[in-house]
Amino acid sequence: MNRDFRPAGQHLLADLQGIETALLQDPSRIDDLLRAAALAAGARVLHGHFHTFGEGMGVTGVLLLAESHISIHTWPESRFAAVDIFMCGQAQPERALQVIDQVLQPLARNVRIVERGQL
Repeated sequence: MNRDFRPAGQHLLADLQGIETALLQDPSRIDDLLRAAALAAGARVLHGHFHTFGEGMGVTGVLLLAESHISIHTWPESRFAAVDIFMCGQAQPERALQVIDQVLQPLARNVRIVERGQL
């Protein structure tokens, strides 16, 4: 085993369940949330794009970061959101997830962490 192993980045995959439906439908609100999460993690936002599938429907969105990305896909009808946070450098993806958790307040969550690459 290489003791000098350092991952290129950390990838958090979070399945958040039991979220209030209204929190999962507004693309502007979700954009603001992910930008606050990126800021808390120490990341720099380069660009964002958010799409709603219609009134009362879910949102898909992504923030392109200098340190990689944050994306979200929501299913209000199931009270579910899938969040993907990949960051490298000094950014701290777990801080981004803390902000998202505080706002969405899921009743249950499953988080997987994957170390990506080797430097």
